[in-house]
Amino acid sequence: MAPIHVLRCCQRGLAWIPVIFIAMVVCWSYYAYVVELCIFTITSIGKQVVYLIFFHLSFVMFVWSYWKTIFTKPANPSKEFCLPKAEKERYEKEERPESQQEILWRAPTSLPLYTRTGTGAVRYCDRCQVIKPDRCHHCSACDICVLKMDHHCPWVNNCVGFSNYKFFILFLAYSLLYCLFIAATVLQYFIKFWTNDLQETHSNAKFHVLFLFFVAAMFCISILSLFSYHLWLVGKNRSTIEAFRAPVFRTGSDKNGFSLGFRKNIAQVFGDQKKYWLLPVFTSQGDGLTFPTRLVNADIEQPTVAVHPEPNKCEVTVSPLTESQNRLLSNEQQTNSIVHHMANNPIKSAPNDITTVSMK
Repeated sequence: MAPIHVLRCCQRGLAWIPVIFIAMVVCWSYYAYVVELCIFTITSIGKQVVYLIFFHLSFVMFVWSYWKTIFTKPANPSKEFCLPKAEKERYEKEERPESQQEILWRAPTSLPLYTRTGTGAVRYCDRCQVIKPDRCHHCSACDICVLKMDHHCPWVNNCVGFSNYKFFILFLAYSLLYCLFIAATVLQYFIKFWTNDLQETHSNAKFHVLFLFFVAAMFCISILSLFSYHLWLVGKNRSTIEAFRAPVFRTGSDKNGFSLGFRKNIAQVFGDQKKYWLLPVFTSQGDGLTFPTRLVNADIEQPTVAVHPEPNKCEVTVSPLTESQNRLLSNEQQTNSIVHHMANNPIKSAPNDITTVSMK
């Protein structure tokens, strides 16, 4: 047991190397910009003040969001998704997959589960011994199940999921802004370096300016592509895992199953109050265990069906599903109840009545 424990400790220690590297680069960039550029190179006091103000604003927001992304613990499934002790023992004793699935099928009847595996089975994690909530996946690096897992990022040494996905997006946004600001303000002095217009007394600053612009431009290119991709994912309300493998519902796989429309998709990650969108504070909607889907939720942004009555014609009212009905597992029960209701309350109309349906 001791060698395994030592190996795990070494792996955890090595996992911090990318984070330490980023921290060292950020510390050096702070020194190079504030000391070597603003103090030793720029001679205009007004320009120094303006540069330092905007630099520190972007620096604080970048470090704040990066810190929150790293040290926010990934959210895990709650205890209600664990099998009861008796069922768990039966599951472990069973050797046939069919019998194990029979045991698992009894539990989801009381759980808000919409999705299944590719074969239509209940999503169960043998490692964590829990039934996986929708959009939950097991991270092999962290060895835990993470709610709405997006991916495991080595640059933050953490899983990006429901609890810190907003922080990750803001980290990309502010790091891009930080690098763009540095590259834009350093560019003219970078050009002066190549044309030998910088004074000899600033020989040390010349090399800092050179590498500062080079590093900022390099990070700008890499971060821009990643940031653009995740903005697209937010607009579609998908995770990185769901972008490569569409979630499977009872009706089949659907890559847009969790998409509620662009505005609602944005609110799912950033919340309803726009004043908090740019701050690295948690404002995401929901609890990470259940998510609204376009398959069972009425969307006010989508066209609705209205039935207009005419003289001697019947009138039908269509109402959206309530929250208590918002369960894919109870769709069959809802259908049966609707049929039973219509059987007991038939619509009365004249023999030649005509019902017109128009789209608004």
